[in-house]
Amino acid sequence: MRMSKWVSRAAILVLIARTAPGVAGEPGELRAPGLLEPASTPALPNPPVRLRRLPAVSQPNRPVSYIEPAPSPRVQRAGLKQPSTAQNGPTQPEEVMPRPANGYPIDLPTALRLADADNLQVAFAREQVNLALAQVDQAYALWLPSVRGGVNYNRHEGAIQRVEGTQILNSRGAFYAGLGAGGYGAASPPIPGLYANFNLADALFTPLAARQFAAARSRAASAAANDILLQVAIGYFELLRAGEDIAISNAVRSDTQRLAKLTADYAATGAGLESDASRVRAEVTLRVNDVRRAREAQAVSSARLAQLLRLDPTIVLEPGDAVIVPIEVVPRETHLRELVAQALSMRPELAENRALVSEAVMRLRKERMGVILPSIVMGASYGGMGSGIHEQLAPFHDRLDVDAIAYWELRNFGFGEAAVRRGAESTVRATQLRQMLVMDQIAREISEAYAQVESRREQIDVAKSGIQAASESYRLNVERIEQALGLPIEVLQSIQALALARREYLRTLIEFNTAQFTLYRALGWPSKMPVEMVAAPGG
Repeated sequence: MRMSKWVSRAAILVLIARTAPGVAGEPGELRAPGLLEPASTPALPNPPVRLRRLPAVSQPNRPVSYIEPAPSPRVQRAGLKQPSTAQNGPTQPEEVMPRPANGYPIDLPTALRLADADNLQVAFAREQVNLALAQVDQAYALWLPSVRGGVNYNRHEGAIQRVEGTQILNSRGAFYAGLGAGGYGAASPPIPGLYANFNLADALFTPLAARQFAAARSRAASAAANDILLQVAIGYFELLRAGEDIAISNAVRSDTQRLAKLTADYAATGAGLESDASRVRAEVTLRVNDVRRAREAQAVSSARLAQLLRLDPTIVLEPGDAVIVPIEVVPRETHLRELVAQALSMRPELAENRALVSEAVMRLRKERMGVILPSIVMGASYGGMGSGIHEQLAPFHDRLDVDAIAYWELRNFGFGEAAVRRGAESTVRATQLRQMLVMDQIAREISEAYAQVESRREQIDVAKSGIQAASESYRLNVERIEQALGLPIEVLQSIQALALARREYLRTLIEFNTAQFTLYRALGWPSKMPVEMVAAPGG
């Protein structure tokens, strides 16, 4: 009785193997399914910077992203696909969302070029630099007088007081035209033609402080550009992650659908349980939704990257890289101390804070010299004036008035001066403290990113071994079914474990590349845009 049961199971298995569909697709590299060929993109300036790529994580001299076990004919006969972490994509069933027709392939170098050329945050930071430079020009113009020209007419009738104090009745008129205005009587015109009013300390130290502030703005713009480049790199990696997750989800869905058919056939012949078939059908619905979620993640990543790059939001960006490989932009042999020293000498944030400290020092010097150096008032007027009794304004004659005044001011009996100086001294100390805080932050960012790079490099190898173990488990479980030693439902856990291993490997690759670019940004982005990838030895 027991022998006949096993013979019956073997006969059913042979029948199912003959009628089961073949394996769709061939084992291949980790890639987003159905990518368009890279389109030609407008050439942008910036010399390429060579990147080093770590050795590939599969067979030597073949930079694939996932392990590809040797094909097993028995697995194919069982109606289940050979475990592979990526494929060019089986034919999508009707319930899976089709790929958008307006996809636009983009690679990392192109994304970095576009970010540096047309990002709004970078443009805003650069306009802040232009504003600071305009303030520098304005500070240097403190020495220069203003030019005024005008006309005035004065008429007086009735009582007026003489210099000695007596009052008389008088009728007079005056007309003036030229540089300045208000010229009548004996005093200089109240509105001089050439006029300058400035504090000598302001004229000496304000331009120097303004230059330092403009330098700080320039460094801040560089820091903003570096931040955007990092955001774009991470955004591209998220787009790449979504594309690869689509490939993984499609592969898992296909395996689960084949398993669902196999368990349904077992249940129909009485060799399996209907509950097992129902369980696998429920699993199929989860895997179909996995594909939908993966495509949703790709659409969201595309929209976010398009915003950073100021591209048409209606297009769907697709990663142009054929495979995911660990990218090494910072040489592995560089010691942590060297990286910290390099960052402290190259980070634009530190240069920005040094300029701000210099600006605060210049303003402190201005306040200290403000009591010693005078304020200057100068005026000069030249024009034609006609005046006389009643309405007689002739004859007209030239009139020249020149005034030069220097005065000293002690604000609020000196208490105001002392308060202003204390405030300037506090500003100097605050900017110095902020500079030290930035130095500590940079050192922490380097150490943190370096630790992430080293840890995630090791995680790649661990995740790689996880795929090997999951693939072997899958193969052994299928062999048990072929030998009538188990039920198809036993393969479900292997499929799930293999899917987890694939996604874990994908996660380690993406996080390693993210950590590399984070470390590159922490160094100050030494080369503006790394755009050329070169395989390292063994890649």
